[in-house]
Amino acid sequence: MLQQKLHEDLKQAMKQKDTLRVSTLRMLISAIRNKEISLIKKDTGLSEEETVQVIRTEVKQRKEAAAEFEKGGREELAEKELSEAVLLEAYLPAELSDDELQKAVKSAIREANASSEKDFGKIMKLVMMSVQGRVSGERVMRAVKNALHPV
Repeated sequence: MLQQKLHEDLKQAMKQKDTLRVSTLRMLISAIRNKEISLIKKDTGLSEEETVQVIRTEVKQRKEAAAEFEKGGREELAEKELSEAVLLEAYLPAELSDDELQKAVKSAIREANASSEKDFGKIMKLVMMSVQGRVSGERVMRAVKNALHPV
């Protein structure tokens, strides 16, 4: 369903001659296709979750590239990368609020019977499974650290 929307949006962008959107969507569709090939799912296609994960990866890559371009003094390239990231983020599901994330972390701590930092990995695994791609791993990591070590 998400992949179908990407193809429809690509056609629309081509009709409107929106070069940034066309190039970004083509790159994303290509990344999805490459992931299908690497997972040997060319015939069945990726699930919605796997497709969202590919989009998240592409957004992260764009943001990292933008940061590197800014360090190198290439503002125009950084702006292009950030524009692509914003465009791709529109296809991601809404992120969890901080309250919802805190609840998931507390639930995981209870479930794992966590008492110290040694249980960090267990907690991370449980939280990541419960939020299923609706929060970045970096945000989850900060929330878990804060829960284990309140400021």
